[in-house]
Amino acid sequence: MTPINPTASFNILFTSDLHGAIRPIHYNTNAYRPAGLALLASLIRQERERSPELLLVDNGDLLQGSPLASYAALKVTENNVHPFISVLNELGYDAAVMGNHEFNYGQDLLRRAVDASNFPWLSANIVSEELEGDNGIEAWTDLPPGAGLPAFGPPYLIKTLSSGVKIALLGATTHYIPNWEHPKNIEGLQFLDAMETIRTWVSHIREHEKPDVLVVSYHGGFESDLETGEAAERLTGENQAYAICRDIEGIDVLLTGHQHRQLTAEIHGVTVIQPGFSGHGAGHVTVQLEESSGGKWQITDKKAQLLLLDEPSEVEPDATVMKLTDELEAEAQAWLDQSIGEVAGDLSITNATALRLKAHPFIDFVHQVQMEATGAQLSNTAMLSEEARGFGNRITVRDVLSNFIYPNTLTVLELRGQDIREALEQTARYFEVNASGKVAVNPAYMEPKPQHYNYDMWAGMEYELDISQPVGSRVVKLEREGKPMDMNDTYSVVMNSYRAAGGGDYAMYPGKKVLHEGATDMAALVEDYIRRHQPLTVEQTDNWKVIGDSTIQQKN
Repeated sequence: MTPINPTASFNILFTSDLHGAIRPIHYNTNAYRPAGLALLASLIRQERERSPELLLVDNGDLLQGSPLASYAALKVTENNVHPFISVLNELGYDAAVMGNHEFNYGQDLLRRAVDASNFPWLSANIVSEELEGDNGIEAWTDLPPGAGLPAFGPPYLIKTLSSGVKIALLGATTHYIPNWEHPKNIEGLQFLDAMETIRTWVSHIREHEKPDVLVVSYHGGFESDLETGEAAERLTGENQAYAICRDIEGIDVLLTGHQHRQLTAEIHGVTVIQPGFSGHGAGHVTVQLEESSGGKWQITDKKAQLLLLDEPSEVEPDATVMKLTDELEAEAQAWLDQSIGEVAGDLSITNATALRLKAHPFIDFVHQVQMEATGAQLSNTAMLSEEARGFGNRITVRDVLSNFIYPNTLTVLELRGQDIREALEQTARYFEVNASGKVAVNPAYMEPKPQHYNYDMWAGMEYELDISQPVGSRVVKLEREGKPMDMNDTYSVVMNSYRAAGGGDYAMYPGKKVLHEGATDMAALVEDYIRRHQPLTVEQTDNWKVIGDSTIQQKN
């Protein structure tokens, strides 16, 4: 009788892009929402009961993205632990990976979060400019050539199960962060190419650690179609997951995020998974192994699945997680309900698509805030969330944070008329004329991740975009004060810091002269403006419109 070789299995559970979604609530309305870490925590505990030897990972973008996260950022000091970290500590996370939004509140808050964590933060490609300092990994003296010293913790961890199975977990983050983040928030850091850093460390880990399973947790997404391998976006390096699977040997499982997609697949022998965003689901990977006669464990099967919270959800929120955030929630709710002013007129948003077709009072209000704060001649802005509803008659802090969801600051650039025309042509790519002859959103802005926030609207000039014209020739009117804008004249233009750094493929902005860099985030500027202008009035300018389809219902 042939002896049966010993077998083993283990599960990986991971969250990604939680964006401050801890409790099952929609803060715009305070309605129940079947999402958030408190609900996922119940699933995590169930899985831990079934499989005590669990690898539990957060894949980044934890600390920013909800009103609760905004309030938590105000409360964190040297003497208290970030409440989200308390939750991850309670749930026994093995590791977390840096997301790009982890830097939004600055390195002081981030380092306090890292220091308070009972687990390491892994990001092999975010390195210190200096090869010294207290980052908890001074013992890493044998770095691979060109790897750099990770700035926040070890590049990887090793976990050995009771069966003897050895797991290596390597962390990495999209290196595109300097194209989005305010320079002061990433001072002293270098962002190495994520793919090349993963390649370097995978080789090093395979050679020196000899793990049975090598898992990479990458806060980044897929640049190519998962089935065909054809490019699905402009190849900037922001997302490299497909190439990582295709070109790097030695990876068994790749945990991904950043794009807010829900997917599982097998790509060039690598099991990949991405669990969505805001706690709507978690990723689950089962790995089965068999021990050979030589004592080496071999993977015999891998399976990825999404654990999604259906609506209505039968899962109850974890009582301990709720209790850990009860005090924060109560304080945040009182803060959010503060009345800061009233509106004379209508600044509500009822149709996000129509808002992007012609000048709208709420967008005109945003321009007023930006131009008053900086004195710029021109202004551009985007609608940041499809859930934004503008303002009703009474404005609260909740209303402000619901419309201005990112802690972006303002930057004023000196631009030529030609730069402005190129920026408008880039913005016009957001639309296309579909098969029915109607203006519609370009599918490239919907897949693989919705990017409505990359469509800008301008003030201080008059313009028209004709979507029936070829891409690159859609600006059919560009005037200032009733006269054609001179392509060689220069203008001061205010925009958010993300856009000024070139975010959204606005390649005409990086390298331009910076006339002003604000230190106050937009939500705070808006709140201050409202308090000082009571009752709030906005004069609609009707300075721009989109044409190309006469059948469009252009309702505000």
